[in-house]
Amino acid sequence: MKKTKVMVGLSGGIDSSVTAYMLQQQGFQVEGVYLKLHNRTDGYHENNLKYIEDISKFLDIKYHILDLTEKFTKEIYNYFVNSYLEGSTPNPCVKCNKNIKFGAMMDFAKSQGASFLATGHYVKTDGNFFYVADDITKDQSYFLSQVPKEALPFMMFPLNSFKKEDIIKMGEKIDVAYKRITEKNESQEICFVETVYTDVIKKHSNIDIEGDVLDEDGNIVGKHKGYAHYTIGKRRGFTVKGAQEPHFVTKLNPKNNTIVVGKKQALEINEVLANSLNMYIDNKEFSCGVKLRYRSSTIPCDVKIVDNKAFINLKEPAFGVACGQLAVFYDDDKVIGSAFIESSK
Repeated sequence: MKKTKVMVGLSGGIDSSVTAYMLQQQGFQVEGVYLKLHNRTDGYHENNLKYIEDISKFLDIKYHILDLTEKFTKEIYNYFVNSYLEGSTPNPCVKCNKNIKFGAMMDFAKSQGASFLATGHYVKTDGNFFYVADDITKDQSYFLSQVPKEALPFMMFPLNSFKKEDIIKMGEKIDVAYKRITEKNESQEICFVETVYTDVIKKHSNIDIEGDVLDEDGNIVGKHKGYAHYTIGKRRGFTVKGAQEPHFVTKLNPKNNTIVVGKKQALEINEVLANSLNMYIDNKEFSCGVKLRYRSSTIPCDVKIVDNKAFINLKEPAFGVACGQLAVFYDDDKVIGSAFIESSK
């Protein structure tokens, strides 16, 4: 009987390595694929491929190297840089999951005759929806919520019910490969950022131009080191004359290189407008929970969808909501859709 073929996205880390091992143990025909997405010169790819060589030899599986550098630069990297220069806060991992990992990589998997694409993400799917992983501290449903629903039936996430410590123990069965993959540091949140995001932006624009800090009435109250160094909610790196309480960034103005600051209550948001919807349900009006940042708690809200935009009324105030970030809608532990934040008040 012919085995079902599964393509596994291999990064060289323990999560994807154990994913490949588990699927092979379950009787699937496993092949691996490594994505080359950028041209870092610090040995990034070379080191990753050493680990992938180890695990592939141990499991006796074939692996591919898929060079998507051009597509990644155009659709993810340029979006990342331009967003900061335009004064918004990008979410490149969300875009990458949609366009690259479960877009181009999935297309490649299908072209190789694979029935499924598997990764080491901590998330659940039943082919119709994403669900929060059992290990809530590792859950990645937020970052996958822009993946089109048509892709879900082809996705597998074997780690969905395990905790990280379980995966580490399971990795011990991989023998010599385990010693290498456990030496490897956890993947960075943004793979092409070697240090801090501003170092990437500086390659494309001079962002170290001092500007004025304004209060909510437009008065000049201090100085900052360049608007692109700041995101909504940041409270350091600028001056405010005579301030007796902490002040936070509430607005960025790229055109005149100013930032607006205020006390914590100025960050309070009750309404959010979001665009670029990706919905897993057809309802145009519904109540649910919404996450406005990855690490934030879920806030109850009412949502109304008009002309592919979501009008979100929060039942509890949120703080530090940034344009460009993602609003993800949850029904308990089920993801029912998402949209990018356009504005808030």
